[in-house]
Amino acid sequence: MSTNLNKAPDLRSKLKRVKGLGSAHHGAQHWWLERVTSVALVPLSLWFVSSLVTGMLSPNVVKVATWFASPVNAIMMVMLLMTMFVHTRMGVQVVIEDYIKCPFKKYSLLLLNTFICYLFAALSILAVLKLHFLDVGSAV
Repeated sequence: MSTNLNKAPDLRSKLKRVKGLGSAHHGAQHWWLERVTSVALVPLSLWFVSSLVTGMLSPNVVKVATWFASPVNAIMMVMLLMTMFVHTRMGVQVVIEDYIKCPFKKYSLLLLNTFICYLFAALSILAVLKLHFLDVGSAV
């Protein structure tokens, strides 16, 4: 009699074994997107800090307004904001999923997290676009 006592029994149904299903298959995408946004934040943050030091800390409002009037600066700022808020939403989502056990609280906080991050992202991007398209620097 040859039985393998070390092998754990496969508790999946025959259909699941054939299809190869076992997990939700969504964790890898979340993990990769979080890594991609964190890598994208490195050069964008370095650009922002260098721009902040070289031009935006000036008390001259016209200089700051002309900085926002540049299409390159406006696009880079929008990219920074979008990446930052997506990364923030995903990071807070992981914390909520890991530490909140009550389903009602968990899903309420997940919805609130998504709405707040997207609201702040939209408001921030609208502010950048308003500064870009108003072209305050030429009016002064």
